[in-house]
Amino acid sequence: MKKTLITLALLVSATLMYAQEETQEETPKDGWSDSGTISLLFNQSAFNAEWQGGGTSNIAGNLSLSYDINYRKGDVTWDNKVLADYGLTKLKGQEFTRKTNDRLELNSIVGKQIKESNWFYSFFLNFRTQFDSGYEYFEEDVLENGVVVGTQEARLETTHFLSPGYLQAGPGLLWKKSDNFKVNFAPATARLIFVDDAFTSTPGYVDGDYFGVDANESTRFEFGAAVNGYAKFNLVKNVSMENILNLYANYLEDPQNVDIDYTANIAMTINKFMSANITFQAIYDDNAVKGFQIREVFGLGINYGF
Repeated sequence: MKKTLITLALLVSATLMYAQEETQEETPKDGWSDSGTISLLFNQSAFNAEWQGGGTSNIAGNLSLSYDINYRKGDVTWDNKVLADYGLTKLKGQEFTRKTNDRLELNSIVGKQIKESNWFYSFFLNFRTQFDSGYEYFEEDVLENGVVVGTQEARLETTHFLSPGYLQAGPGLLWKKSDNFKVNFAPATARLIFVDDAFTSTPGYVDGDYFGVDANESTRFEFGAAVNGYAKFNLVKNVSMENILNLYANYLEDPQNVDIDYTANIAMTINKFMSANITFQAIYDDNAVKGFQIREVFGLGINYGF
């Protein structure tokens, strides 16, 4: 794990240094501004019965939205970002369609500039959850007259909308070079984790097993420090890279176990409506699982900016 943390830290540090070099000085404009991108990635593979090379016919799709709406008036800024992703895949022969991606996130930060610097007094809010249910898949026996005659795919629901959900908020200091390069430090952040208490009320449930929530409870309160970074820049012409980093340490329990959520999005523009997209996400949250959760998505799709 230490090697993974070091590698991730080096990657993020190099990215932020590169972004700082690439970011041009921008003249802020008063009023509202907004921009967004909708992407639809689709892939399909099919094999007939005579195909000897191996493979399973499948179909998959992923829809994502990234929308920014920002406000500036004099020395006051208010930045808002909505991220939404949902993906499904279906393999031939499998009973169930499975999720490949599911994310709903809102980030909002308001700041008041300190003199004529890049520093702002700030207050931030972050909300995260998912759209759809998540499942654990397994094989179960098929019985006829008490005799096992085969197996079938089965599933057990483990998550769904607002279970879990995360809400963070707190005051801090924002360093903002531009809308595309900023870091917020919030040393007094409250975090609420909420879940469906049906998951914490099962027989034999152990306190903390489900996203850190105790038995028969539906919420968990934490108080700690948060760091949120954002950097977007062009790697080369028509290739942009967006980096989102969220760190959180809970003062009340195991503050050395820092929660990490890092996402890198690379978009390679082909024309106005088509692009190739690569998404890499690494999450460490020991309340969920004792290890890194890794997600990678690559696809060629329809891209619409507004």
